[in-house]
Amino acid sequence: MSTLTIRLPDDTAQRLKNLAHTRGLSINKLMEELSTQAIAAFDAETRFRTLAASGDAAQALAILDRLDQQDADSTH
Repeated sequence: MSTLTIRLPDDTAQRLKNLAHTRGLSINKLMEELSTQAIAAFDAETRFRTLAASGDAAQALAILDRLDQQDADSTH
C-alpha cells in the first residue's frame, strides 16, 4: 500500500473529515472510496470514447431517430 500526501484548503479538509465521520469511515477509507469512484468514472469515459471513436455516427443517429419515433408513437 502507498502513502500519498495531498494539500487541501482547510475548509475542504474539514468537510471531508465531517463526511467521513457521518459515514462512519476513517478519512483514509473515505479517500479510498472516492478515488475508486473517480477511477471507475474515468475508465467508463475512456471505454465510451474508445467505442465512440470506432463507431459509425450515421448508424448511431439512425438508431436514435428510430428510438425517438418509437417514443412519439407510444405517446399517441
